[in-house]
Amino acid sequence: MLKHMKNNCNLNITLIGDPVLAQKACPVLEITSGETQALIDKMFDTMHSEKGVGLAAPQVNESKQIITINAEGQKFVFINPKITNQSEDMILFTEGCLSVPGKELQIIRHKKVTVQYIDRDGEPCILKAREFLAIVCQHEIDHINGILMTDRYEQQEELRKTLNIT
Repeated sequence: MLKHMKNNCNLNITLIGDPVLAQKACPVLEITSGETQALIDKMFDTMHSEKGVGLAAPQVNESKQIITINAEGQKFVFINPKITNQSEDMILFTEGCLSVPGKELQIIRHKKVTVQYIDRDGEPCILKAREFLAIVCQHEIDHINGILMTDRYEQQEELRKTLNIT
């Protein structure tokens, strides 16, 4: 099975089957360190070159709770993020993943989420995201919790049957 995919940014995309993608990532303590800041910059470069909208550190073989997002004209860095609230309303979306190349799956997500996180300057933040941005947040937070979209899809099998979604 493939483990890593080369790109032009000195970071490799970790692919499905690599153990780092199946484990909960470690919280980041040294948020403003040069090492953390360099990783964030390289993650944005990698995400851009791979044409992704979100990237979690485990996807570049770093077991750290760091996420970069560039969606809907906004850039975010989430460090140690947690979803603190989510809507009961759900949304079905066809998702792809840089760590699962060539595969798209219909995943059921919360339509709105509130994310509590620390930004790259070490400041605590809260984001209320909806629809596409909420989907991206949930997908990437799944990554730092060791959950791939393929896992989420399998977990939702009964729910899809109940909702008559194939």
